[in-house]
Amino acid sequence: MKVHFIVHEAFEAPGAYETWVRERGHQATYSRVHAHEPLPGSIADIDLLVVMGGPQSPSTTREECPHFDAAAEQALIAACVAAGKAVVGVCLGAQLIGAALGAPHAHSPEKEIGKFPIVLTEAGRENDKFKHVGDVLESGHWHSDMPGLTDSAKVIAYSQGCPRQIIEYGNLVYGFQCHMEFTPEVVELLIAASAAELATLASHRFVQQPATLRSHDWQAMNGQLFVFLDRLMQAYAAQ
Repeated sequence: MKVHFIVHEAFEAPGAYETWVRERGHQATYSRVHAHEPLPGSIADIDLLVVMGGPQSPSTTREECPHFDAAAEQALIAACVAAGKAVVGVCLGAQLIGAALGAPHAHSPEKEIGKFPIVLTEAGRENDKFKHVGDVLESGHWHSDMPGLTDSAKVIAYSQGCPRQIIEYGNLVYGFQCHMEFTPEVVELLIAASAAELATLASHRFVQQPATLRSHDWQAMNGQLFVFLDRLMQAYAAQ
């Protein structure tokens, strides 16, 4: 499979998604927009589009962040969805999927940074791509916003601090507000980029500090992400 990543910032790295690509023998290409790499001019060579996170929001303008073109990314996402490609968005990427399909993002009730459980809804428990997860999954988080919901969207999972953690926008289109791709290396990049902010958030009930963030084991979560991705690509190949 040909997987294309849109990466908004060096510290919002694909992490375990890249491990999955490598272990499965798929082919990865990139638009590292923070390094001014262009978005793909054609979707013909994309089987799976993965849109990563970032400190921006779908409403961030080019004036506010010159390397981030929200409208262009939403147009690419919409084209991939219309063409029957598989699309996964992470954090900002999930919000961009919602926006591309006509559902504006919203602020989450709580800021979440760390490792906290997400709970599958009835729709999540009935979804073949998530049946391996069980009722509860310990997942990574680093966000203040959440994706919008289209009329046909299904909430797959929620957390105590955020009612929209995983969203199914279609059989091949999923938004993850949570970060199942975290690895120790990715977490270190985020800590380095956010050290000053983290110190000001110590009183928030769903914000963990660097020592706690570094103590987590992410491998079980990564493995559950891999099973989801395998099943997503099986569904893509079967269409």
